[in-house]
Order: sequence, then C-alpha cells, then structure tokens
Amino acid sequence: MTGFEITGASAADMQLIRDWADEEGWNPGDSDRFAFAVADPEGFLVGRLDGDPVACISAVRYGAGFGFIGFYIARPAVRGQGYGIRLWHAGMERLDGRLVGLDGVVDQQGNYRKSGFRWAWNNFRYEGAPQGEDGAGVEIVDAGTLPFGLLAAYDRRFFPASRDAFLSAWTGLPGRTALAAVRDGRIEGLGVIRPSSAAHRIGPLYAATPAVAEALLRRLARHAPDGLVSVDVPDANPSAAALFEDLGLAPTFETARMYTGSAPELALNELFGVTSLELG
Repeated sequence: MTGFEITGASAADMQLIRDWADEEGWNPGDSDRFAFAVADPEGFLVGRLDGDPVACISAVRYGAGFGFIGFYIARPAVRGQGYGIRLWHAGMERLDGRLVGLDGVVDQQGNYRKSGFRWAWNNFRYEGAPQGEDGAGVEIVDAGTLPFGLLAAYDRRFFPASRDAFLSAWTGLPGRTALAAVRDGRIEGLGVIRPSSAAHRIGPLYAATPAVAEALLRRLARHAPDGLVSVDVPDANPSAAALFEDLGLAPTFETARMYTGSAPELALNELFGVTSLELG
C-alpha cells in the first residue's frame, strides 16, 4: 500500500468520479455532482496512488442517524490489489453509528452482505419512450412555483432523513425539469428529469396513484430527446413495474437497496422511481 492515500474529493475529482460512473454504464446525470456536493461536501473520498486518483466512494451523512454509500469504484488497473477495500472501510468509518443504505450492483451484493448489509428491495432500471395516449384529470405544475417547505415535507415520506439542501439543488439545477401533481392544494406527485449521457434520467418519481405517476412520466418525457427516459423502479411497489411495462419501457439494469439494519418505513406504495442510486 506504499504511495496510497485517501483524501476528500475536489471539484475536479467530482467530475472525474462522474466520468468513471459513466464508464461503468451507470449513466449518471450530467449535473448531479453539483447537488451531491451540497448534500455533504466532505462525503466524497478519493484513493490516490502516487498522487493519481484510482478509486472513489461516497459516504454521505444525512441528519444525525442516516448515511448512504455510493460511487464505489476502483479503476480496472488496480482492482484486486486492496485499494478499493481500504476506501470502503474509510467510507464506512465515516458513517459509523448510523443506519447506512446503498444501491448495490448484482456482482457486489454478496460482499455487501458480508459487511452487514441486508436486502430491502430490488431496483430495475426501465428505459424507453412511453407509449400510448396521455391520460387526463391530473393537474401538473412547475415544482419551483410551490413553497419549498411543501416539497421538502413531501420528500420526507420517501427518504429516512431531511435533505433540504440536496433537494433544493436537485430540483432547481439548470437543464432539468421538476414537476409536481397537485390536488386541492396538496402535493400528490413529484418528478424530476435531468440530462445524462444516454437516456434522460427521471428520479425521483413519487405519486399517489399509478395514474398520477403516468401523467408525470409523460410530461417529463417531453423534455427528453425522442422521449427516451430511464427510471430506477423499486419492486417494493408492484404497481410501478406493471405501469412501466404497460407503457412499453423495458428493464435494462438491476441493483438492490440494502441497509445495515432494519429498512426505514417509507411510502413505498407511492415510490415509482428512486431519486439517485448514488445518494438514495
């Protein structure tokens, strides 16, 4: 391990981490790193070998009791040499004493179980252009026109900790669109679409009913070239996968949501698309 050190990520490192994730086929959003940085500025670690970055991980703290692991990547040239696991331990030490979640790719899930993580549900990435005709009867507005406190309170139904700074950036960054479904002054759905290297990513996608989810999805897809979108859909909500299959989207990628303890209580029956595989 001579010459190996772990440091916090710089702004340039954040772009590099995004590019590495893209090379892994994860299709991160083009501007996700700006929202990630405000979530926890010290939560992104880089392993350097003789000064050169060779591995990364995010270990983001939320509130006093929750954390999320993501971006766990070792470059192909250094895999199997112990650098990745050192970075893993550094990330987990940063989250010591918290309930920790992650979305793990299939070939790493066994290792995560050995580290104490328990399976909660699977996410299946559905991609394509929604087929059929738009439904009716759902009022959809620019989420930026609503009081932010309402958006933050609604998001807390689907995430185990407050994340106001992240949510503000995530919904408001240039180039992305955030839409909300409202009824009688209440939020009944929220969706965000953002540009990516491949199909535009949608996340989160929250909705009181499949009809609301469909209406949001169709409106968001108008902001994507050729209407092609990508959504990470939890199988903990059976109506979500059924909706996407009915609309002609196909599963292309799989991860598992895992936690170090009991899964938090979330409104899973209204969760149609997770926000981010990297930060939860």
